[in-house]
Amino acid sequence: MTLRVNTVAVLTALAANLVGWLSHAASAADAETLILERKIPLGEVSGRIDHFAVDLARQRLLVAELGNDTVGVLDLAQSQIIHRITGLKEPQGVGYLPGVDVIYVANGGDGTVHRFRAADFAALDTLKLGDDADNIRFDAAANQVIVGYGRGALAALDAASGMRVRDIPLAAHPESFRLEATGARIFVNVPDARQIAVVDRRSGRQVATWTVNGAGANFPMALDDAAGHLAVVYRKPATLAVSDTTRGEVVARAPTCGDADDVFFDTKRHRLYISCGEGALDVFQRQGDGYREIGRTPTVSGARTSLWVPELDRLFLGVRASGREPAAVWVYRPAQ
Repeated sequence: MTLRVNTVAVLTALAANLVGWLSHAASAADAETLILERKIPLGEVSGRIDHFAVDLARQRLLVAELGNDTVGVLDLAQSQIIHRITGLKEPQGVGYLPGVDVIYVANGGDGTVHRFRAADFAALDTLKLGDDADNIRFDAAANQVIVGYGRGALAALDAASGMRVRDIPLAAHPESFRLEATGARIFVNVPDARQIAVVDRRSGRQVATWTVNGAGANFPMALDDAAGHLAVVYRKPATLAVSDTTRGEVVARAPTCGDADDVFFDTKRHRLYISCGEGALDVFQRQGDGYREIGRTPTVSGARTSLWVPELDRLFLGVRASGREPAAVWVYRPAQ
């Protein structure tokens, strides 16, 4: 009799926990945290879409159309494409520097970095950097452009001239990386080495190595300087890990959507946005040092690259052409 009572009690407790978990999952899935505002068509664009950049003064979004060997230029006010930069080879990273009014494009196919005048898209020059030129970031303090490339390096280029200043060696190919605004560190995802590399950009050397147990394929990264939080999303398994940048310790960890390629902090709302190739946008709310999923917005399979622009209060998502959808940029606004 005692055994039966205990068994029933255990089953009852398990059922209650399951109902609670399903209720939480359903409420997160149903929460309207991001609202699809409009879709901007890209026209006849085939293949994968990679990273974005924004020219705020002209209200233009630059789209790395990797599979099409082009960069699309969208006029956000008119919601239409106004130009397409051609002659590229698998463009991955794209950046706009307002101080010099120049567009930088990093090409994975031939390892080049192209520069274009933003006013009229005239070609300025091309630098042969190395294999798999990828993400682009701007170091405002040093007036340099940082580009990840090759089997393991960050290249620092002079922002005005585009000339290479130096290389910073890494253990393997760098994926997303972020620069401290008030410090000298660069945090770099190095998935093939299963690490986050911490680099001192003054000395040009790696000064620390951070790892997360049981997680691999760390591609997206975001940095909240004010909070001292570094968000990294792993694909194997699909996991969000947030570290304290002072101690290098993980302070929050949670499952998320699969095949993530971008993550951003919305510092106004204390939220995180994650775009995933499985066909979802995940939204996490900060609570102290922790983060709780508060919404999952369905998109389409393969739509994994995005850009959060706080000045516009909008999230832009790249949607590749498929049997379901034409190539487009979907524009989301936060629900509150």
